[in-house]
Amino acid sequence: MHKSVIRLGLVGVGKIARDQHIPAIRNDPRFALVATASLHGSIDAVPAFDDIDAMLTADRAIDAVCLCTPPGVRAQLARRALAAGLHVMLEKPPAASLSQVDALMVAARRAGRSLMATWHSRETAAADAARAWLTGRRIVSAQVIWREDVRQWHPGQDWLLAAGGFGVFDPAINAFSLLTRILPGALEVVAADLAVPVNRGAPTEARVAMLHDGHAAVTCDLSIVHAGPPQWDIVVETDAGRLVLGTGGHRLTIDDHPQTTDADGEYARIYARFAALIDARASDVDARPLMLVADAMLLGQTRALPAFEF
Repeated sequence: MHKSVIRLGLVGVGKIARDQHIPAIRNDPRFALVATASLHGSIDAVPAFDDIDAMLTADRAIDAVCLCTPPGVRAQLARRALAAGLHVMLEKPPAASLSQVDALMVAARRAGRSLMATWHSRETAAADAARAWLTGRRIVSAQVIWREDVRQWHPGQDWLLAAGGFGVFDPAINAFSLLTRILPGALEVVAADLAVPVNRGAPTEARVAMLHDGHAAVTCDLSIVHAGPPQWDIVVETDAGRLVLGTGGHRLTIDDHPQTTDADGEYARIYARFAALIDARASDVDARPLMLVADAMLLGQTRALPAFEF
């Protein structure tokens, strides 16, 4: 049976939209980009609006929206789109709080529309293989090293370091999304150390301690003021060997033997899944990575750092 094209509106035309979403949309025949809403950018030959309200009230036929805005405004925009009868894709993190995610899930069910929370780092063959290999093995310990330079990856984006902007957890939630995907048991946060510049509202560095299934220690070393090449690695010691999921989830090594290396196809998989969810009138909202961030912020002890400027 022929499946109709999904007419998509893109809200927020920033770096992630230009680098990842727009190429993925253009390469997927199930989607047609028919409108954008952004104060700071537009796409050639695509009707552009200043905000989502203008886009929703215009004479444009739209089936779904993808929200690529900062997380602080994502929930209110998603509610407007669902109320207008549209399916909604949420960039990570899905919202600024867990209660907002719960409210959006309720709104999607009431509207009978699909809601998808995206975790792009999970969408690799290396992550799939890591999950399969770890299933059935006993986890002894795990370590996350997630260190990068915010000036390179989020240049001038002050919102990220404001209250509600997630700070170091904006990239580190990618690591948490991988942990919750590949580890076979439950994770719980037990302690955190949060380093916050005196002129900012969110941490630039953090150390987070977790337990896996109540006994295996999981340590996280996180930074967005890291000098030098980025490091995005997860190391898992098991009763049957050592697994390293490196390069942000793209490279799998077991006992020092390379297993799987991916090209950058994460967003192609995301859009294929979104189309499948829309076809099935289903939703996929995993809030566990956001829960780990929230718990780290709740339990974390804060210490001051010198002022940070881009």
